[in-house]
Amino acid sequence: MSGIARKAAEAAKRASEVLGVASEEERNEALFAMAAALRNERAFILEANERDMDAAREAGTKAGLLDRLMLDDARVEAMAASLESLAALPDPTGAVLEERTLYNDLKLTRVSVPLGVVAMVYEARPNVTVDAAGICVKSGNACVLRSGSLAIHSAVALGEVLQGALSQVGLPKDCVVVIDSTDRSVTDELFLLRDLVDVLIPRGGVGLIRHCVEHSLIPVIETG
Repeated sequence: MSGIARKAAEAAKRASEVLGVASEEERNEALFAMAAALRNERAFILEANERDMDAAREAGTKAGLLDRLMLDDARVEAMAASLESLAALPDPTGAVLEERTLYNDLKLTRVSVPLGVVAMVYEARPNVTVDAAGICVKSGNACVLRSGSLAIHSAVALGEVLQGALSQVGLPKDCVVVIDSTDRSVTDELFLLRDLVDVLIPRGGVGLIRHCVEHSLIPVIETG
């Protein structure tokens, strides 16, 4: 094992202890800062995406997948706007989900709280990096993100931009950690880190989801 995934998860775990107790105002401020950073660093993001696009074209990647991989000004703007839309939503933490009184007058209340560290494994969609980071920050969870190899330069660049925004507002940059290795063994290592990661979410095709379900020791939320 390379230790890359463990180091990423350890960093996210430390950050989660701060993010998990951050106020709604602090988390929303982070989302707005992340959106602004995407707009300000658009050229940097698009340059990284073009490296992915060049490699994908050389590899003979199909047109449909190239379209999912491609970023342009409009798609960067859409990612930024999605973060601002998240900030406008009600706070998902601290919500009372259920209240009841037992026979002995003991009152029980079930309240939503952050999970801690969320890992996401996904394929060639750079926007998922931003979607996952935004949802996790909004809900008070740190995240470890593992992009598919086709989108690795885009994902790493987006991660750097989002981390800069988090630092700018005083939150740990490692609330969002993008693994920069394309080695499949790193993903397999991530599957074993149940001492650091609370839930794994695969987003992609049937094969990816099945692989995660069959090999992860971390609880998996199946999508799609």
